[in-house]
Parts: sequence; C-alpha cells; structure tokens
Amino acid sequence: MRKLAACLALSTATAAISQSYPVEVDGQIEQLKPGEYLWAPGIAPAGPVTVIVNLKTQRAYAYRNGLPIGVSTVSTGAAGHRTPTGVFTILQKDVDHVSNIYSNAPMPFMQRLTWGGIALHAGNLPGYPASHGCVRLPAAFAKLLYGLTRLGMTVVITEASTVPVAVSVPPILTGEDDVRVDYDWHPERSATGPVSIVVSGRDQRLVVLRNGVEIGSSAIVLDDPVTVTQAFTLQSIDATGQHWFRIPLPGQPTPAETELTAKEQARGQLPAQFRTSLATILKAGTTMLVTRDTLKAAGTGQPLTVVAADVP
Repeated sequence: MRKLAACLALSTATAAISQSYPVEVDGQIEQLKPGEYLWAPGIAPAGPVTVIVNLKTQRAYAYRNGLPIGVSTVSTGAAGHRTPTGVFTILQKDVDHVSNIYSNAPMPFMQRLTWGGIALHAGNLPGYPASHGCVRLPAAFAKLLYGLTRLGMTVVITEASTVPVAVSVPPILTGEDDVRVDYDWHPERSATGPVSIVVSGRDQRLVVLRNGVEIGSSAIVLDDPVTVTQAFTLQSIDATGQHWFRIPLPGQPTPAETELTAKEQARGQLPAQFRTSLATILKAGTTMLVTRDTLKAAGTGQPLTVVAADVP
C-alpha cells in the first residue's frame, strides 16, 4: 500500500482528521493514529467506487475509477463478533441509523453490508478491533465516504493486502454463443438498482440480481472447470468495450501482472439472446462473482461471503 501513501501525500487535497478535530500527519498510512484518515478525491474525480477493508491492518481503502482516493483507520469486530470477510454490496444507507440489535446504539452514516447486522458506520476507534462485527470509521471520513457511495457499491473485507487490478472482459463472459440451454429473463421483477452477477462453476449456472432481486438466470457451458473464486467490478463501458477491475479475494495473492493466469481463463457459453439481454443492463459498478462452488451451498469452502445482496 506504499503506492497509495505516495499518491495521497502528493495531493494538495489530502486531509487528516480525527473524530473530533483536525490534526496533521505526515501522510504515511502506517503512522495514522486511531481516528485519523487521508482523503484526496481529486486523484480520481469520477468513476465507480470500491472500498477494501483490511482486518489485519485495521485500515479501509477507498478507490474511485481504480485509483486510491482515501485511507482511514477502522475498528472491526472483537473476539466473538468477528467481522466476516468476503465481497459485499451496499444494501441500504441511512444518515441517522440506530441499531435495532444493540440497544438503539447510534450508527451515523450507516451503509449496510448484510441484513444480519454488518455495516460501515461512524463510531469509536480505540485502536483495535472492538465492534460487534461492523466496520467503524472516523465520523468525518464516514460522512465523506457516505457522500460518494451508491447502493450496490462493492465492499471487500479481507485480511490480506489487496488492490483492484485492471483486466479486460472476464473470460467467463467471452465464450461463443452457440449453445441452446434453458434460461430465464424477467427484468421487470426489479426495474432499477445495482446489478450483481454470480456464476457457479459446480452448478454451471449464471444468476443475475438487480437491487437484490433475481431477474434472470441461465445454464452456462464452461470450456474449463472454475478452479478459483474470482470477483470483478465493471469500471466503465465505452466505444472500445467493457473495462473491468479484478478484486483479489481473501486468501488470494495479488497478481503481479494484469492478466489472469491460465488456470483462471475458463470461458462460458451462453444463449445468444440471454447474453444480448444481459449486456443491456450492465453499467459501471456492476459486480460479478465467479465461484467454483455451488450456489446452493452459498459458500466457497472458506469463511467468505459471496455478494451479500439478498433481501430482508
């Protein structure tokens, strides 16, 4: 993360603020004290936002359009209330939320990650994991982050250093359209909202969710077995095509190169009409999970949440 520190230190927009009053720091992420953060949105003025929370270092990193724009100290789940690792989408936002689980505890600038009580929100930062599973942020950072996020935004919680890596269209979406299999497409079930795609290698099935509601699914014929669970978020679509970021998941090393390795190159064949319909709803911020396991098991064999986008 030293590159992130350098980027933020060079920006004139960088700020470091404690929970109650501004303070000055030297720009080194490692030296941030509880309640401090760095903020430099001018590095990337526009584009989809991704947040990565590192449980080991107790830091949260904000990326916009694939570039680092902020880093903050955090306090995550204490022993017995461990914050889950995985890939999440923001399901709900509330400026003045109070907990309906823990005695109406205030949770300012709440951004819900699961309907079971895990969220990003402003809170006390003692310098170590102390929450009931939520990710506590400095109040000022929580407010800034809340102002630029949208429902459906990707949040990755991990114990490893990880950064988004630019890739071309994920191979799973680049197969030939020469198969005739059953599929279902009903976008009217949820007309608007964030889009998530989940592909199961074991089930050989692709499921499309919008605003947490299943609007389509199809059998998918894979050229090769899915051997590694992968996460992607769509950066943009322009005249040259789709531009995605790959997000290394908990337990996975950060790739040294931008391209996927040979064993991660499984391609999928879909009905032509289904692929055409799917392309019409893709937009910046779309999340895609490719898992080697069955969707019925709802897991990857590791303590990993795979796109928490269900409804309460």
